[in-house]
Formats: sequence, structure tokens, C-alpha cells
Amino acid sequence: MDIFDTLAYYLHFKFVIYALVVGTLIALCSSLLGVTLVLKRFSFIGDGLSHVAFGAIAIASVLNLTNNMILVMPITVIAAILLLRSGQNTKIKGDATLAMISVGALALGYLIMNIFSTSSNITGDVCSTLFGSTSILTLNKTDVILSVVMSILVIFVFIFFYNKIFAITFDENFANATGTRANAYNLIIAIIASVIIVLAMNLVGSLLTSALIIFPSLSAMRIFKSFKSVIICSAIISVVCALTGIIISILASTPVGSTIVAIDIVVFLIFYIIGIITMKNQ
Repeated sequence: MDIFDTLAYYLHFKFVIYALVVGTLIALCSSLLGVTLVLKRFSFIGDGLSHVAFGAIAIASVLNLTNNMILVMPITVIAAILLLRSGQNTKIKGDATLAMISVGALALGYLIMNIFSTSSNITGDVCSTLFGSTSILTLNKTDVILSVVMSILVIFVFIFFYNKIFAITFDENFANATGTRANAYNLIIAIIASVIIVLAMNLVGSLLTSALIIFPSLSAMRIFKSFKSVIICSAIISVVCALTGIIISILASTPVGSTIVAIDIVVFLIFYIIGIITMKNQ
């Protein structure tokens, strides 16, 4: 009862409600996109974009922007488009471009934060940005409204273009042959990915955003086989893990991002075992 009393006490604070609402929406968006990225073997794009976002945040902090989303979101979207266009016809292939952009942005971001730092606790700022130590618990009303609007937009786009996304996920060549503009929808996926990465940084930090996208999808795939079933299961897993992680981190004073990812790992192992047992019984 002490735990429930403590939780009820914390729920009286606005910052806890903000964290739960934003965390739920970010987890839901991440799970929707995660299935597509995993199936298209684009999982690695999360790391690249998160590093770019870190570099953009470093620039925003040096410029003392009150809302770093104004700078971070456009830069991350542009990076996503550049990564998408670095395909077969370029001299530098996509994986090499991803490595260059991600490592370069991470290094330059840390360098900028050290040279032009306006804070006396650089290590703490970097740690908070990379691992999302308390970012989700320090959201203001503007951050919440922006996160809610962007999350709703992502969910709407995914639902509206569901059939097209399904087509290019499994057979891009066939989709092109039937008149679907695969490149245009790949661009939409890249932009959605960049938006989710920027939003997820508030929840788990820049280095752990890929886990939020990948683990729920992989867990659902251990048991379910159809695209729709995997998406629904992935969404449920992601939201439950995010809410549980936020609540545990508040009660136990643990880092929010690391706690959520740890729960995602445990759930993946459980689903992995269930999947093995199910296959043996068939």
C-alpha cells in the first residue's frame, strides 16, 4: 500500500502527468514506425538520426534557444532526407554516409558543448542529453503541447498511408510497378523517423532511442506473424513498458530512459522464450 500511496501522491504533480502523457504518445509512435524500420532493415537509421539530433541540441544550447525543437527538428529532418538519398547512385553508399553523419554530428556536438559551453556542469548536460536522465520529468507546457501535436500527426499519417507503407515495407519493386511512388513514401517514413527520434530524446535520451523503436517490434515478431498483429502487439508492449519504466523511475529514483529500455529487454526475453515454446508445440 505504501507504493500505491506514494504513486498517488506523485500523480498530484503536473510534471508527472506530463511525463506519463508524453511518454505514452512517444512510445506509441515509436512502435508504429519500428515495425516498418525493422522489416525494411532500416533499424540503424535511429542511431544516426539521434546523433544528429544531439549535435543540433549542442548548437541550440550554445545559441541559448528557449525551445531547442525549433532548431533540432529541421536539422534532423534534413539529415533523414540526406540519408535516404544516399542510395545506389551515390559514390558514398548509404551505410558509409550514415556512419559519417552520425559519428561526425556526435563528435562536433560534444566539441561545441565544451568550447562554447554556457553551463558549469558540461558532463551533467551531456549525460542528460545522451541518456535522458530527467528530461521527461522537466517538460513544460509548451513541450507537452508540441509533443502531443507531433505525435498525433505521426499517428494520423501512419493510419492514413497504412496500405502504402505496408506495400513498400514488403515489396518496394512491386509497389513501384503498381504505380505506388515508393520514393515519396520512403521520404515520409524518413521524416516520421526523424520526428520520433527528436521526441524520443526527451524520454530515453539520444543514445537509447533505437531501443525504443526496435525492442517492442522484435518482441511482437517472436509470436505474431501478420503485419497488423505485430503492429498492435508492438504498440501495446511499447506503451506498457514506457509507463512502467516512468513509474518505476519515479518511485525508485532510477534514470528514466535506462529503466524503460531495461524493461523492454526483459519483455523481449519473455516473448523470445514464449516464441520458442510455441514453435516446439506446433
